Amino acid sequence: MNFGPATVKVAFLLAALGAGCHATASTPPPATAATAEDDAESSALMEHHRYHHGGVALFIAMSLDTLGVSPEQRGAIEKIQADLRVETQPVHEAERELLGTLADGLGDTGFDAAKVDGAVSRVSLAATGVHDAAAKTLNELHDILTPPQRVALVDKVEAHWAVWREENDGDASPLPRADRGHLAALTNELGLTPDQVAKIRARLADGGKGVAPLDRQEVAAQLRAFGDAFCADAFDARVLGTKLPTDTRLVGWGAGHLARVVETMGPILTPAQRATFAQTLRNHADHGAGEGSS
Repeated sequence: MNFGPATVKVAFLLAALGAGCHATASTPPPATAATAEDDAESSALMEHHRYHHGGVALFIAMSLDTLGVSPEQRGAIEKIQADLRVETQPVHEAERELLGTLADGLGDTGFDAAKVDGAVSRVSLAATGVHDAAAKTLNELHDILTPPQRVALVDKVEAHWAVWREENDGDASPLPRADRGHLAALTNELGLTPDQVAKIRARLADGGKGVAPLDRQEVAAQLRAFGDAFCADAFDARVLGTKLPTDTRLVGWGAGHLARVVETMGPILTPAQRATFAQTLRNHADHGAGEGSS
């Protein structure tokens, strides 16, 4: 999915909380004035992160267009972007299947639990091979970039993680943010009533009791390890990959969470709301594959 510079501004504002390879975006900064175009593009970025869970490779691909490379570097960077799209394609294809399965489940026949679980598992399985597949490309990217560009890229990766986390990891929280996450967005998109929101929130919280939470600290630590390694003069993604299961855990958890949100909401929605939600899922299935750069 292509995002303009204004879109990625949201993530970069988060990145401004830290600096260099140890920057860790955690809490959004105070709101700043934004144009209508900024707001629309920022919403598109947040929506993308709610429905697509490509992990570090996706975060890198989404950051490269705004990295500020030289004209001499541009051709090599475009090749890196193309290679990353190929290497993350199995995840995009598995996500396409999952989104289609969830959209079908919002129809009259309802959800096939085994089919949904199988689609979630295939997304997670596809993610296990991303780092190894992209290792050579990441090594090439490291060699192409200057030290300041490596630092900037790491900051942007952590910023995308902050946006992804805000949009995916708070729906069932006892104190969810009213303006972020699946349920907050869908309240407006689907015209949910207060009663529907209360029922969905309660069921998400109850249904999440048996679900292993995403370990934010572990992911943040692994992202810092990636950042420190990538900012160093010598870097080998193949060695780092044995210690960096971030992609698999992020992608697998994100896919499972999305499925749980949709399955929970389905019975509570009206037929018209289900039809609208199903179309949203199909739209993301159509544009998600092969569109990972910003």
